[in-house]
Amino acid sequence: MSTAAAHSHDGSTITVPVPLGDRAYDILVGRGLIETAGARIAALGARGAAIVTDEHVGPLYAQVLGRSLEAQGLRVSVLTLPPGEATKSYASLEQVCDAVLAAKIERGDLVVALGGGVIGDLSGFAAAVVRRGVRFVQVPTTLLSQVDSSVGGKTGINSRHGKNLVGAFHQPSLVLADTALLDTLPLREMRAGYAEVVKYGLIDDARFFAWCEANWKGIFEGGPERDEAVAQSCRAKAAVVVRDEHETGDRALLNLGHTFGHALEKITRYDSARLVHGEGVAIGLNLAFRFSAALGLCPLSDAERVEAHLKSVGLPTRLSHVPGGCGTMDELLDAMAQDKKVKAGSLTFILARGIGQSFIAPGIEADKVRAFLTGEINASAS
Repeated sequence: MSTAAAHSHDGSTITVPVPLGDRAYDILVGRGLIETAGARIAALGARGAAIVTDEHVGPLYAQVLGRSLEAQGLRVSVLTLPPGEATKSYASLEQVCDAVLAAKIERGDLVVALGGGVIGDLSGFAAAVVRRGVRFVQVPTTLLSQVDSSVGGKTGINSRHGKNLVGAFHQPSLVLADTALLDTLPLREMRAGYAEVVKYGLIDDARFFAWCEANWKGIFEGGPERDEAVAQSCRAKAAVVVRDEHETGDRALLNLGHTFGHALEKITRYDSARLVHGEGVAIGLNLAFRFSAALGLCPLSDAERVEAHLKSVGLPTRLSHVPGGCGTMDELLDAMAQDKKVKAGSLTFILARGIGQSFIAPGIEADKVRAFLTGEINASAS
């Protein structure tokens, strides 16, 4: 994930290419992209577009996007769903698939995901299975979706057994990351998305983490730092996706903090009033570095630096920060055992030898995890 990854500028728009052969696409990053979305999407050759959005985003942006598409001669339909993680369900998948079919979307047409990660994951999965695959475009409206879920082709829904366990790899045809849309994002959602930005520095780019420490306020305030943070995060993710599209190797590094984070989301039953994904990731990132330090892999000073930065932007970092509690030891371990990073019954963690030095650690013994979590839970109770 090199900071020197290929990119170009078109005026104030940054273009990040994702070179996947005949499935290559561009990620465009900049302010005001939604106003010109019609021309960019029409250039893909579609005649119809089914916009999928939610009740938070739709009233703000669906009309602007729809008009932009209609001005280019596209047939447009809009489906608006309830917001929140509970929408990533079998019932919602059926609803989206039926709406896309009712809109007479053919293989050459497009599903357009206008929303955060929930809408993107759900819409992309529907696009992957309707007519055995139609094209789709991501118009991510949260910081988290702009830097993570909209890039790389992972789509899916949640099961009662865990998060994202039903889905498909289905690459978008275009990603439009309009950073001006983040101006209306609640502070809590900005913070949650920022956890994923920081993650890219922690994985293998210590310079980017240091840049984040120095520039995070500009990202939140909407300055040029925001565009650069989104673009750099997309470059980082795109580089990994190109090397390992289907997560058979080092794409798993992108899951830094997620084994803990997904477990906490499951324990809180995906209740966004208690915990949203990025907050779970923030706690998970801190736990991953503390666990690495406890195992003697990583300097404690690096773990403390990670926690200090996450706390400085207002993110939760400890199990005690989960409203309503983090569950019992057994519940935490059971939730981790359902995670997709499990192989042959052994837990695989993404651990670190330092900031920017993450690695895949398969076969971590359950007793070491139990001892670490016991210490964390006890510290939370004291």
